[in-house]
Amino acid sequence: MVGVVYLVGAGPGDPGLLTLRGAELLQRADVVVYDYLASPRLLEWAPPEAERVYVGKSASNHALPQERINELLAREAQKGRAVVRLKGGDPYVFGRGGEEALYLFERGIPFEEVPGVSSTVAAAAYAGIPLTHRDYSSQAVLITGHEKADKDRGGHDWSALARVGTLVAVMGRAQLAGLCQNLIKAGRGPQTPAALIEWGATVRQRVVAADLETLPREAELSGLGAPSLLVVGEVASLRDKLCWFERRPLWGKKVLVTRALGQAGKLSALLRELGADAAEKPAFQIRPIEPNPALAEALENLSSFNYLLLTSPNGARIFGEALFGSGRDARALAGLKIGVIGAATGDALCPFGLKADIMPPRFIAEDLLRVTLAEKAGPVLLARALEARDALPVGLSRAGFATSVAPLYETLPAPWDGERDLFEFDIATVTSASCARGLAAWVPSAERARIKVASIGPIATREAKALGFTVAAESALATVASLAEAIERALAPPRK
Repeated sequence: MVGVVYLVGAGPGDPGLLTLRGAELLQRADVVVYDYLASPRLLEWAPPEAERVYVGKSASNHALPQERINELLAREAQKGRAVVRLKGGDPYVFGRGGEEALYLFERGIPFEEVPGVSSTVAAAAYAGIPLTHRDYSSQAVLITGHEKADKDRGGHDWSALARVGTLVAVMGRAQLAGLCQNLIKAGRGPQTPAALIEWGATVRQRVVAADLETLPREAELSGLGAPSLLVVGEVASLRDKLCWFERRPLWGKKVLVTRALGQAGKLSALLRELGADAAEKPAFQIRPIEPNPALAEALENLSSFNYLLLTSPNGARIFGEALFGSGRDARALAGLKIGVIGAATGDALCPFGLKADIMPPRFIAEDLLRVTLAEKAGPVLLARALEARDALPVGLSRAGFATSVAPLYETLPAPWDGERDLFEFDIATVTSASCARGLAAWVPSAERARIKVASIGPIATREAKALGFTVAAESALATVASLAEAIERALAPPRK
């Protein structure tokens, strides 16, 4: 049985611009063949077992030649697999999607083209440049800065291009000087507004705006490279008023998000909404305790407890999995009140049909202890990390409550992969004492004061300071939204 090849437009770089159809196809892909301009974050939509094949191409630097890419798509489809060819921008707009589709058609292989947001439109929009405007231009023409060598077709008609309202040239950096000179020679005014946009619609976006005559020199002085988009026309003069993307409060700031794997997404998303370059790197790893006789005994004796206390999302998840893995379900907790530290811990219970009864306003162990003591609880089951602080069990025991502690997991420092310089970040997040210890494992003690951290609360702050880090921000509430707000206050320039 022959499979299907889906030529999916990945959009211009912002993962949020992927279409719903593109996301749907990625979720059921057997193979994802992706290129240089497709955001790596889009691969998270694909199933873990899906094969991922990088075939990135940039000017004169091809991980895999186009002919080999065509053969790869056909070969995988002939195995009966669902193949997603993830291409930056739109597959049919300077994306060679037409070439790939023809190759598949000629071999009788089913395919579908899924349009994407073209970089020709999105990069300009993110730079604050509308391609058309009733008062400035009623037409836009797209060209490539890298023409395919073909003496029979001839080159661009520069006299015609010089007369259009808005001219957009993709892959225009290498030939920028020639493009501008040809337009001026063909009659376009040297003072015509123009802009060059590098890595448009991403946190790496840089823009140089000048007139047609001086743009090549200004771009060279600024060090702009590929991939870049050239926009020529009066609409480029609107950039100063419409450049919304670069006016976000954390624009240009680099934030290292050190939350545990699988928990960083919400915080990173909030920071990116504020314009930050948020890079996720877990500072620690979670390793469930296996075998776990203490937890097995606690599950056997659930009816003997009045309260179950959970102190972290990881703990809630591991406890729920162990409960259901033992053949029990939510009914086994009938009669118990569940207390948690933090809204995220409460949310982690939802997939198991459980809901927290107690959640103190401050998300720290001391407040959970205070609320639990006020309830005059009977026997308590405390399920938590192996190395957690003693505030809860000691406080409960002193108050005369029988307390059983069931360690669920241990936290281990995660290795630093070295992909980026740790000191290039403006701030690193510390969402727990474990995060602080994991971050410390990456930095020599003598260098830690150079690292600014944003802490989620007083416990994390105390640990970070004890390890030698500079605490530049602390959230008012122990939530990721509050932490993002604290980072904005610490890093964002004052509003004018």
